[in-house]
Amino acid sequence: MILNIFILILLVIAALWMVMTRSLLRSAIGLALVSLVLTIIMFRLSSPLAAVFELSVCAGLIPVLFISTISLTYPLSKQEMMEHFKARLRRFWYLPVLVVIVGVILSLLKIKPDITLPLPESAKDVRDVLWNLRPIYLIGQIIVLLAGAFGVVILFKDSKKDEH
Repeated sequence: MILNIFILILLVIAALWMVMTRSLLRSAIGLALVSLVLTIIMFRLSSPLAAVFELSVCAGLIPVLFISTISLTYPLSKQEMMEHFKARLRRFWYLPVLVVIVGVILSLLKIKPDITLPLPESAKDVRDVLWNLRPIYLIGQIIVLLAGAFGVVILFKDSKKDEH
């Protein structure tokens, strides 16, 4: 009981900080904290599948997208935009090729997604659902988490260059 009250107080504090802070960056980080605490609540309420998706998408990907957008909101001159575009093109020229290769590999694996609903009664555990019944969902979750991680790495890598 005391733990539940503590978690709810933590949720309220994180939500208030998210809404009341003046910095958009801190507000996006506050959104991630609120989603993280909400994930804990969902696990405690025996909703592990909802908690897993809340953690990966709402606490992971969405704040990364917001932070990336916030970091790109300062105006650039035409010359700065061209330099930025050329630098990104030099760094990420291989990405379209990588996407095509991954697409070909995934199509050769011949994974047939099973998207029928509802789940059988035997599938009450989130591990059983993700590993045995819906492996394509797991691939999607991995892609979402990697996209979020790479977004954070790129964001903080660029911010370190701006400070020097």
